[in-house]
Amino acid sequence: MALTTLIQADELAANLDNPRFVIFDCRHELTNPEFGTKAYAQSHLPNAHFASVDNDLSSRPTGRNGRHPLPTPDAFAKWLGSKGVTNGVQVVGYDNAAGVYSSRLWWMLRWLGHDAVAVLDGGWDAWLASGGPTTQEVPAAVPATFSPRLRDVNVDAASIVADLPSGTLKIIDARSNDRFHGQNETIDPVGGHIPGAVNRFFKTNVDEHGRFRPAGDLKREFRTLIGDTPVKNVVHQCGSGVSACHNLLAMELAGMGGSRLYPGSWSEWVADPARPVATD
Repeated sequence: MALTTLIQADELAANLDNPRFVIFDCRHELTNPEFGTKAYAQSHLPNAHFASVDNDLSSRPTGRNGRHPLPTPDAFAKWLGSKGVTNGVQVVGYDNAAGVYSSRLWWMLRWLGHDAVAVLDGGWDAWLASGGPTTQEVPAAVPATFSPRLRDVNVDAASIVADLPSGTLKIIDARSNDRFHGQNETIDPVGGHIPGAVNRFFKTNVDEHGRFRPAGDLKREFRTLIGDTPVKNVVHQCGSGVSACHNLLAMELAGMGGSRLYPGSWSEWVADPARPVATD
């Protein structure tokens, strides 16, 4: 049976040598672009490939398309194939930040129609705590073909602007509460949020060990947040379309699948001064 949300450390340990599993190390730090590659070189899970948030899970920023714009579907599919991912394998991602970066990989694979993708619950720390092995050996990838089956799971800025008068869409902002209110903004040039958006800091989804909280708790909290808005009208955003994927994964765990992502997020939104900004 395919794993479509989370995988536990013991489950992954039992499948380290399974040829039907492809593992990706997604460790990253926003303020230290070299962190992930250095951490991977120092130590990683056996048979894990490195997935760069900046270079593999994003395309080149232009100054108008956000800090982590999506690659084209074909480009991402080609990269997946270069790492041995086919449409029939189980993909697993992990990081050292409560799943925030591996959830980007999770969402992107689902965007391309691949459901068999899971995030290691608790990530790198959970793996080490379980006594799981690590290595410096870089696995050889057997090139394969991944055929994307694109899904309509994202929303662009124009659609959000057009919806502002009616408020049909419920925008959930995954950034910290202070940044949501335009305070302590040290990453993007303008502080604040999209008018009408509500705030759900992604770290609320996990416990003190970086593991996702019970599905029932997540469902109750998200339902309170969105009220009677249909899940299909919920759109997630953050600073650059990364941590928003954590909220998408949390809603999926809660049995509330079907919400969408605004990939450009706040960094794209404020690149056009004509788009409105709120700080309330």
